[in-house]
Amino acid sequence: MRLLHTSDWHIGKVLKGVPRIDEQRKVLAEIVEITRDERVDLAVIAGDLFESAVPPPEAQALVWSTVLDLRQSGAEVVVIAGNHDNGHLLEALSPLALAAGVHVLGTPKAPDAGGVITLTTQQDEQALVACLPFVSQRYVIRAAELMAQDAAQNAGTYAERYRAVVAALCATFSEKTVNLVVAHGYVRGGRLGGGERDAQCIEDYWVDASSFPPSAQYVALGHLHRSQQLPGGAPIWYSGSPIQIDFGEEDETKHVLLVDIEAGKPARVTQRPLTSPRHLRTVEGTLAEFRAIADDVGEDLLKVIVTEPARAGLAADVRDLLPNAIDIRLQRDEEPGRATAKRSGRSPHELFSAYLEETGVEDVRVERLFASLLDDVVTEQS
Repeated sequence: MRLLHTSDWHIGKVLKGVPRIDEQRKVLAEIVEITRDERVDLAVIAGDLFESAVPPPEAQALVWSTVLDLRQSGAEVVVIAGNHDNGHLLEALSPLALAAGVHVLGTPKAPDAGGVITLTTQQDEQALVACLPFVSQRYVIRAAELMAQDAAQNAGTYAERYRAVVAALCATFSEKTVNLVVAHGYVRGGRLGGGERDAQCIEDYWVDASSFPPSAQYVALGHLHRSQQLPGGAPIWYSGSPIQIDFGEEDETKHVLLVDIEAGKPARVTQRPLTSPRHLRTVEGTLAEFRAIADDVGEDLLKVIVTEPARAGLAADVRDLLPNAIDIRLQRDEEPGRATAKRSGRSPHELFSAYLEETGVEDVRVERLFASLLDDVVTEQS
């Protein structure tokens, strides 16, 4: 069977006040075209369909019309919730999606309650798809309980509980079926792209690649925005986001993954580059230097760092030369002998760690408490 793996669409994303919806519409149309042209049997979307838990109507319309287009291409479609999505909302929509032939999981489920999906391809191959939507620190015990474990079995860290949940979902895998895992989470060793949510990328959310058993022929992950493979007993891949989410990803080529799998054999993975997304780019210099490159930036969205002295109207002059400049900053030299704390671009965890260092606090429990409280805030806002 042939699988298309994509994730982290983040539809509804606004970057520095600039909506990305038109760009996202083009790239999702390209993904549908690839699915149709490559005769894909199964398309999986491994979470973070939306940028926020309350997406605007235009974002919802684009996501669900694309999901239906994927299904109408002839492919089976499996969708799971990510940490940016409202898992309970996706769960409420699941019966409607299933009526259209689309499998949507918003929350973790036991294998016999929908956590493992059995599919038959057009070539009469049977596939077992173990699905694990994003699960927070707060709900990981509940997820473990759904797998029919008792309180003693649920003891341990997030990683240990996560491993137990995956083991329960994969227990039905056999050599006669195509065995797949679709999950949204942070596997230790993965490289961040730059636009991931900090509260769900800290050490307390790390899981080991060994959590995924060798009986899984392919593990389709979402959460990290770089397309990458991680070492493990099974082929473990992040597809990455289909567009550059923010300027931390400006050097990344965006892909979907095409995966060919036969029962009992290793998966063969091909990174298929996407050609429609706009590029993010950082340029630095003076107005004269910007004038020299103005004709070469094309449709790139720009972060501009100005190296000449500040004056009234400077930002307007930059925009006249570079209309696609969406983030204009003035480079400031630090005062001699003074270390200036740079806050821009630093995560809440980095800022809090710097504060603890400045105040002489050396207690890992304080950092863990901060991480837990921030996670609670992010979860409630979602």
